[in-house]
Amino acid sequence: MIREQDGERGWDIMSWDVLGGRATWPMTNVRNLKLPQWRKLAEDPTNRCLVPLTEFCEWTPDKHDLGDGKPALKGEMWFRVIDQPIFAVAGFWQETAEGKGFAMVTCDANELVKPVHPKAMITILRPQDIDTWLHGSYDDVIALQQPYDASHMKVRGPVFPTRHLA
Repeated sequence: MIREQDGERGWDIMSWDVLGGRATWPMTNVRNLKLPQWRKLAEDPTNRCLVPLTEFCEWTPDKHDLGDGKPALKGEMWFRVIDQPIFAVAGFWQETAEGKGFAMVTCDANELVKPVHPKAMITILRPQDIDTWLHGSYDDVIALQQPYDASHMKVRGPVFPTRHLA
């Protein structure tokens, strides 16, 4: 992750669970920033971070029969941002009993992601919005929680890396 401390921006290693094991399952994504536990993180710029990615994956909604005699399985759909080879995703982090943990902020899905994952997608930041994400007000953060422009993205798949076809 990339976060700021004492005015300096730098890399940090964290676990992908902003609650550090305190929930039934790892809390890897957060959406409703009005809930008290997320509003607390959203209001304090020291809890904000950037999650650098080159692509992100969503599973196909349906299973695919690959004709290999094995059970059908879901495929991976990989999304990338064509105008940013490495892009920043809005994130929150905090110290937990398990160490530093982070989660990615999600928003409504755009037209490219929606057929695969209709509920949500990660909040991809435009380069000019990074400083606002890291330093802005709570209202600024809420305003940035928007789907990325689908015309600046590509998708590939489905791919099935766990299945070797002859």
